[in-house]
Order: sequence, then C-alpha cells, then structure tokens
Amino acid sequence: MKHYVGDRTIDGVKVTVDGAPLDPCTGVKEFTKNGFEWSYEGPEPRQLALALLVNHLGDTSKAMASVEPFMQAVVANFGNEWEMTSADIDEALAALPGKAVA
Repeated sequence: MKHYVGDRTIDGVKVTVDGAPLDPCTGVKEFTKNGFEWSYEGPEPRQLALALLVNHLGDTSKAMASVEPFMQAVVANFGNEWEMTSADIDEALAALPGKAVA
C-alpha cells in the first residue's frame, strides 16, 4: 500500500509517495508551472490531484476522468499537512459524485 504525504515547509510545499518526491505528471497534462498546492480549488491543486491519481491508478485516462471531482472533494480540503494511503484514495474515489473511476 502506497503512502502519500504533503507538507508545507519553510522551503515550500513537499509531496512524497513512500518517501520519494511525487512526480507532477506534467507529461500527462500541465495545469500549472507552479508546482503543487492544496486547500483551495485551482490549477496547482488540480496538478496535485492528477499526480496522486496517476501514481495510484497507473492509468492516465482514468486519472484524467477523475481529476476535477477528486480535486474538489479531496485536495481542496487538505490541511497544511496531510497523509493518504492507497486505501484512502480508493475510498475517496468511490465516494465521488458519478464515480468516474470504477
């Protein structure tokens, strides 16, 4: 099970998966050049939502289909520091309106 962690530090935001930096997946879709952010709706949280979903699902099409609702329901509501597991992401995806990912 993967473990995702986000933290705001004096040097900026840091997002890891199992201790390694999370790939922003700009090769899939670049919503912003400003990196990751969370706690609001916008391009930086959307980039984080995409990165989390691509890493977790391993399927860019499924990830793209769920980026917007996942960003709105989950990423926009993260606190300054957050943690999620693969199981947490599965649970969040199952609760999304329309359940874009099966």
